[in-house]
Amino acid sequence: MRKLIYDFGVSLDGYINDRDGNIDWTDPDDELHRFHNDRFRQLELSLHGRRMYELMAKYWPHLPDDASPIERDFAELWTTTPKVVFSRTLTEVHWNSRLVSDDAVEEVRRLKAEGDGVMEVGGANLAASLIPHGLVDEYQVFVSPVLLGGGTPMFPPLEKRVDLRLVETRHFATAVMLRYLAD
Repeated sequence: MRKLIYDFGVSLDGYINDRDGNIDWTDPDDELHRFHNDRFRQLELSLHGRRMYELMAKYWPHLPDDASPIERDFAELWTTTPKVVFSRTLTEVHWNSRLVSDDAVEEVRRLKAEGDGVMEVGGANLAASLIPHGLVDEYQVFVSPVLLGGGTPMFPPLEKRVDLRLVETRHFATAVMLRYLAD
């Protein structure tokens, strides 16, 4: 069965963006960016909600001329890695992506059962729809040293708690990674 990882940059107070939707405080240092690139290389599939897909599609396929080699590497990875985009409003997707407008929970169950590799979920809203159903196997939280005071929370309100086991911590110049497995 495929493993599903939810990884995200988050403020110390638990938000993935500020009240205006900005994520400028999440800029990774080179070591962290290389870590993300290497992790992305291991993915069989990347699952995106509409907002995450639009954010990524706006930037990565259209890098500025002064983009670093690390950024260019990630842009190549993002555009070529197979993606499943969940949206009821988009009519088309690009860059090795497939659009799904049906029930995300059932589709992710099917995707997990189809293979034995690794896939990730990108987007807090998509993850929020999957977490209550026990579909997320691993959480990689990249905590940045900033308090935002509001924005989009990384985790949804839950009907019941989800027990996790801390299996790794790693310090980068711009964030601390906490990696948890769902019990």
